Amino acid sequence: MAARVLSIQSHVVSGYVGNKAATFPLQLLGLDVDALNTVHFSNHTGYAHVKGQRLDGAQLDDIVAGLRLNGLLQQYTHVLTGYVGSASFLRSLVAVIRELKQANPAIVYVCDPVMGDHGRLYVPQEMVPLVREQLIPLADVVTPNQFELETLVGAAAPFPSHVEALAAIDRLHEYGPRTVVLTSSDFGGGGGGGGSAAGTIDFIGSNRATGQRVKIAIPRLNRAFSGTGDLTAALLLAWTWRLPSDQFPVACEKVVASIQGVLKETMRAAAAEGDGDSYKHNELRLIQSKTVLENPVVELFSERV
Repeated sequence: MAARVLSIQSHVVSGYVGNKAATFPLQLLGLDVDALNTVHFSNHTGYAHVKGQRLDGAQLDDIVAGLRLNGLLQQYTHVLTGYVGSASFLRSLVAVIRELKQANPAIVYVCDPVMGDHGRLYVPQEMVPLVREQLIPLADVVTPNQFELETLVGAAAPFPSHVEALAAIDRLHEYGPRTVVLTSSDFGGGGGGGGSAAGTIDFIGSNRATGQRVKIAIPRLNRAFSGTGDLTAALLLAWTWRLPSDQFPVACEKVVASIQGVLKETMRAAAAEGDGDSYKHNELRLIQSKTVLENPVVELFSERV
């Protein structure tokens, strides 16, 4: 069966976040993509001005009804979800995921629980328990950042080391997902006692089905980018589809290699344009990174944890 992804995420006219960050890489790696947009914005919300619309639950139901009436729901092998801006949409999304799983019990659901970062939620607080108790149990793969993982498990403070992060990952596994990937984390401490090495952030992946738990130390870039989490979730979906399940560490390495390649190209292009640190110039250069997305060169290798 050909691989086809229903990707339910945000859309921006200008820039690369949400579905704009996920669709092109997924297609390059051999998957058909049907994009269903949770919001339709002029640009991402880091800019000074944002205009556009948000879908609510009734509007999602209407779109899915069209797919259902035409017998199209059975075609999906994967579903990928990202930013959801309202509890109404999330409740309808849960029903959609359940229907997709009923239509194709082998479907793989990758959930990027986009809720916040750097200690701040950018979704309503009421959505946190809905994500944790209704969406996460349906997922096969979950890709939170550190703040989202801490929020999902109700941590009272940021994780001081890998020990607490791995325990939180185990708690998410208990909700149902077989794979949990902590896409970015920084525990401080200079690498001792489970802390992150100086000048690095950590990517931690856990595959309960194979018993593999890996960490990749990634050099820190002193720059803020948008869309890297969306891109990471899409690439993880693609590489875990392309590779056998026992090559989960290799899939993680290829994801990280692609992300690093995209960020290097983005920084190079921004420097060439003479404005290296604005939102406009830090938009991901996905088209220019086609080669590294298709054939990532692994330079950062995983270690077992």
